[in-house]
Amino acid sequence: MSESPVRRTVVKHIIPSNYLEQGERSVRFYLPPGYQEWLSYPVVYCQDGEDFFNFGRIATISHRLILEESWEPFIIAAVDVDKSVRTEEYLAGSERHEAYLNFWFEELVPFVEKNFAARPSPDARLLAGDSLGATVSMSIALRRPDLFNRLLSLSGAYYGASIAQMKAAGEGELAGLGVWMTVGLQETAYETDRGIHNFVELNRAAKRILESKGAYVDYREKDGEHKWGFWQTELPEALGAFLGPQAHM
Repeated sequence: MSESPVRRTVVKHIIPSNYLEQGERSVRFYLPPGYQEWLSYPVVYCQDGEDFFNFGRIATISHRLILEESWEPFIIAAVDVDKSVRTEEYLAGSERHEAYLNFWFEELVPFVEKNFAARPSPDARLLAGDSLGATVSMSIALRRPDLFNRLLSLSGAYYGASIAQMKAAGEGELAGLGVWMTVGLQETAYETDRGIHNFVELNRAAKRILESKGAYVDYREKDGEHKWGFWQTELPEALGAFLGPQAHM
């Protein structure tokens, strides 16, 4: 899988699943410049894979940062989703949520670490999600801190069930978790399939609870709406907190 030092490589794999009703899931992979199978790389695991690539332009942004800003190379594994069942998979307590989490723990991570030069350490696995994608990423991190302890959250849809998950953690239990959070100040009355929500208040509440349980939270509120036009501009700073030369999470 070695590539020339400047080529941007994106490949797609279909991962079989015994947990998902569809029996498989498409995952997009970005391989960094100079990728070598005998090395080991951090991996950014994204929800809403198609959106992160097409609207977030995460592969293009990452490629530029690695080449032009001398970042350590990393892999991206972006999991596609069927939008018709997205809420059922991503929202805690929904019908397909547990199956989706099992797919991650039992099938996705083993596939990635068997087939790519992925560094098998929780410090080298970064979860990234927008809206409900951030919510399910939080579910994954809370359930399996041995696999994931770093989370990039773009306007997380931290509804009641997700807040309850955070509150259920014991005192100091989340001390190993690092979360980078952003939310747009124009997200105060966003209409979703679960009603109209104030995402600013949802994220403020999540921040307070996470910090009370010992997590390290790097939080910001900026002018922005609940859409990829805002989130795309946030990605370089967000990724840099974990993977850039001045990483602090």
